[in-house]
Amino acid sequence: MDSAAPSIRLPAGDPMLPRLFRIERVKKELSDTFTMEITPADGGPFHFRPGQFNMLSAFGVGEVPISISGDPGAPDVLVHTTRVVGSVTAAICALKPGDTIGVRGPFGSHWPVEDARGADVVFVAGGIGLAPLRPAIYQIMADREHYGNVVIFYGSRTPEDLLYRHELQRWRGRFDMSTEIIVDRATGHWGGRVGVVTKLIRGGGFDRHHAVAFVCGPEVMMRFAVETLGECGVTGDRVYLSMERNMKCALGFCGHCQYGPSFVCRDGPVYRYDAIERLFNVWEV
Repeated sequence: MDSAAPSIRLPAGDPMLPRLFRIERVKKELSDTFTMEITPADGGPFHFRPGQFNMLSAFGVGEVPISISGDPGAPDVLVHTTRVVGSVTAAICALKPGDTIGVRGPFGSHWPVEDARGADVVFVAGGIGLAPLRPAIYQIMADREHYGNVVIFYGSRTPEDLLYRHELQRWRGRFDMSTEIIVDRATGHWGGRVGVVTKLIRGGGFDRHHAVAFVCGPEVMMRFAVETLGECGVTGDRVYLSMERNMKCALGFCGHCQYGPSFVCRDGPVYRYDAIERLFNVWEV
């Protein structure tokens, strides 16, 4: 765990040329969020590392960066969970099984899953931030004996906003990991915890001296999560954040995602906290 950022792997071939994929399945997760399973039209595998992202193209509309949310151990099927927030994601959401989509990638840095072997691993997710963390969860659970305690702290606005509900139930039923869920506001028949995700962090379940934390969610949530992890003894050199923002070209050419001296698409989206602490603590950078 001694590097400021995980290594970056660029896709083979021309990184500006989309690869054609066939849509196999589209699942509605929430009112504005869907999961899409796609397979390469050329039949080859698609290898990636947890935390990386792709540029997805809706032909004739545009392309958008989306984190990969599937299993790194299943390279024959590529999975993306996407929130509809503009014209491109709306066009992608409108696609049906059998339609074609363009994919550039994978791009960016990754969660340092291998480097965390032997340590407790703490996942802190807010809202749709669970999607970029899910590949790391899959990889660790496939290699479970090489890690200490595995803890997932997940918060959402309401019970209706919980992502991957059936999978959360399965994770909560496992004896080799701990999954804690909290919502900002209880609705319906919710009988679980109410409050912010930092309450869960303070509840512990991990060795503060030998824990590595992976954090993804709204930026304000990540700020308070990092602060609380620090109060619990998890230092900044053992905390990693996903800082997806303003990515356009995925190669650092256009400059839209410049973050201080780095470019999020090229040097991120996963950063070690102590490497960006100075910028991260400046609001609205």
